[in-house]
Order: sequence, then C-alpha cells, then structure tokens
Amino acid sequence: MDFLIEIEQEDDGRWIADIPDLPGVIVYGDSREEAIAKVKALALRVVADRLEHGETL
Repeated sequence: MDFLIEIEQEDDGRWIADIPDLPGVIVYGDSREEAIAKVKALALRVVADRLEHGETL
C-alpha cells in the first residue's frame, strides 16, 4: 500500500508532512527527515487501527 506524502517547510523553519488520503495524518518536524519519519509512523498506527476496527481504507 502506497500513500503520497506531501511535505513543505513553514515560515518558522519547521517542516510539515501530511498524507492526504488519510485525514488527520499530519505532523511537524524540526527537519524534513523527522517530519517524514513521524508521518510514516502515524500512518501505520492509523491504518492498523482502522483494520483492527474493520474499517476499509
């Protein structure tokens, strides 16, 4: 399963990453790499939770 990760740098220097296909999966990081790692981890938790509760993706 592949998801598009959108990432951009905010004016204050923080990085924001989100996965548009998974509402609510949005994180901030101090670096681009940190934001990507955090959004992947959150996406895995969200997908696992949905599967556990019988929801479709």
